[in-house]
Amino acid sequence: MYIGLQHAHSGLAYLVLAALAIIMIIALIGALSGKAFTEKHRKIALIGFILSHVQLLVGLILYFVSPIGFSLLTGGGAMGDKVARLTALEHPVINIIAIVVITIGYSKAKKMTDSKARFRAIYMAYGIGLILILSRIPWTSWLG
Repeated sequence: MYIGLQHAHSGLAYLVLAALAIIMIIALIGALSGKAFTEKHRKIALIGFILSHVQLLVGLILYFVSPIGFSLLTGGGAMGDKVARLTALEHPVINIIAIVVITIGYSKAKKMTDSKARFRAIYMAYGIGLILILSRIPWTSWLG
């Protein structure tokens, strides 16, 4: 189960990063060109919203079943080691904050009526979320 969750979390990460980047670009273009925010745009933003939440759910499950997740915090000594601190604390906390920012941006955009403001809420929130996520990816274990 652990290996399957690990592969799902890594594979889904590619989809989430690509979706957030594409949605951010679409929203930025929409805001700069003065396009109307349509149902199609809302659904595209919803895809990124859903993918990021599924990724968070898989990550939280993995965090508690993994031998290197939550157990690093309870075992002590994780704060002295950069890699252990990233895995046990920084990666989950910053990514939860990123998903909260994405959720707030999507929710605000749903309630707004002005197209430019809706696009701006999406590209700002999704962009901040993407930057936060990229900042806490364990690149050494993910790419190597």
